[in-house]
Amino acid sequence: MQRGDKYRLTAIGGLAALSLDALTSVAYGPEAIVLVLVAAGAAAVSWTLPVTLAISALLLVLVLSYRQVIAVHPDGGGSYAVAKKDLGRGASLLAAASLVVDYVLTVAVSLAAGAASLASAFPVLADHLLLMTLSGLALLTVINLIGVAESAKVLMGPALLFIVSILAMIVIGLFRAAPVAVIGTDLGPIVPVDTIGILLLLKAFSAGCASLTGVEAIANAVPSFRTPAVRRAQHTEVALGVLLCTMLLGSALLIGRYHAVPRGGVTLLAQLSAGAFGIGWPFYVTSLAVTLALCLAANTSFGGLPVLLSLLAKDHRVAHLFALRSERPVFRYGVAALAILAATVLLIVHAETQRLLPVFAVGVFIGFTISQTGLVRHWRTQRGPGWIPRAMLNGFGALLTAVAAVVLLIEKFREGAWLLLIIVPALITLFARTENYYRSIADQLSLGRIPALPSQSPDREPMLIVVPVVAVSAVTARALRTAQAFDGEVVAVAAEIDAAATRRLSKQWKQWDPGVPLTVLPSPHRSLITTLVGYVRARTRTGRQVTVLLAQVEAARWYHRLLHNPRGPVLAATLRARTDAVIASLAIRVD
Repeated sequence: MQRGDKYRLTAIGGLAALSLDALTSVAYGPEAIVLVLVAAGAAAVSWTLPVTLAISALLLVLVLSYRQVIAVHPDGGGSYAVAKKDLGRGASLLAAASLVVDYVLTVAVSLAAGAASLASAFPVLADHLLLMTLSGLALLTVINLIGVAESAKVLMGPALLFIVSILAMIVIGLFRAAPVAVIGTDLGPIVPVDTIGILLLLKAFSAGCASLTGVEAIANAVPSFRTPAVRRAQHTEVALGVLLCTMLLGSALLIGRYHAVPRGGVTLLAQLSAGAFGIGWPFYVTSLAVTLALCLAANTSFGGLPVLLSLLAKDHRVAHLFALRSERPVFRYGVAALAILAATVLLIVHAETQRLLPVFAVGVFIGFTISQTGLVRHWRTQRGPGWIPRAMLNGFGALLTAVAAVVLLIEKFREGAWLLLIIVPALITLFARTENYYRSIADQLSLGRIPALPSQSPDREPMLIVVPVVAVSAVTARALRTAQAFDGEVVAVAAEIDAAATRRLSKQWKQWDPGVPLTVLPSPHRSLITTLVGYVRARTRTGRQVTVLLAQVEAARWYHRLLHNPRGPVLAATLRARTDAVIASLAIRVD
């Protein structure tokens, strides 16, 4: 087993940790379809099954496609990796921006929906939605900072309970001739304001495609799986597709069987659950399982976004610290960034789910379309055995997701989808400017190029080693011994901040006579930092190499460190920022 492999995901663990976002979409995807269709009257709800069949067909196309993405890009990244390899820089930046939006909103939507669902069962919590979502976010952040495999263990039970509850609801419900119980408030007769047509069906299709969010998360997090990671990730992707397809079609069949329409105070999924189980303990178990699963679905992003940010960091498009990974292994900076961004979004919208949904789905379809298009380009370039059927499959998927994205953007434009026209270009600009900055730095530092050999001048001045002194002590003696170990000229310097103290220091220095001259620097501004910086800059301007050795007292206990003068770190930071000298630190440890 590879180092750290025990902290990675198995196929079942991956299903729990990375698939809840997609699976829990059954709680709002079918309802989104019905809400569009009822505009044509209650009878139009019968079109739920045909629309769901179309969505299921697209789901199968996406699952097969992402199975290929996993094989072609085992380092993760999903649509970003595909776009970078096959579509170029612009498409990859667009894919990265859409994925970041998707991941952040997945956390916010899942937690907000879970809190709203819980408040529906317990009305006393209705005024504390934001507090509940932020508490859930903090808990998930801590779990994922410990390690993604540990988060999978935590999520295994709730994921299994959710899957079993929904499948039991579908199986039992299909054996019922009529619903056992009807819950919610009757909203009165449904007056048709539209007619069944291509446009209405396209709207229903695009609205229902919210059920497909999260399908790409497994492909984005392939490195999180145990060896062999590719095979495990592919098995997880297929299992996700089968389960989600079964849930969506089963729910659509129940909607048609029970003639379910929107009712006040309850969700459509709750109506189906009551119709199958009645108002008993199975109904409440299912409701709580849905609530818990919706909250934990946010974990999908914690598995995907840190990996994506690490890939962007390797491509110099975000700060390099996002590529750092702890021993667990966990991309902790990515986890922390996701938590901060999701918390910011929740605070802005005050944990209201409906304010997030218009922006949520469009970003997902952008990534889907780019991924499918990139694979078409990949197959055309490779032209391996069976490339034509594969390219046709991906091309058909790209067409479907592009149509869904355009329709949804137009329909939800005034409801908040217009924000994507600001957020996505802003992220693209950020990634591009960061990449340009790193490229400029690489040019200045000649990274990747063999530098010229340093000149070996026999008459070159020796290195000047500057040791700042404030008192005669064991600290000063240790600093001077260390400086004398270097090959260079050692000089001790003191700033004349207090005339009396400087005279005492000079007198003690003569008595001590360590063999190193003491240079007293005039300090009209009575500042050691300003005086020393000026002295060092004057020496480095002549071309001489200067090293400043700073002795710092390090206490064993953290609370004792607060009692020591912080002048050393401040002086070191200032010298690094304002001079070309080499800054060396010598730790003097005390109990």
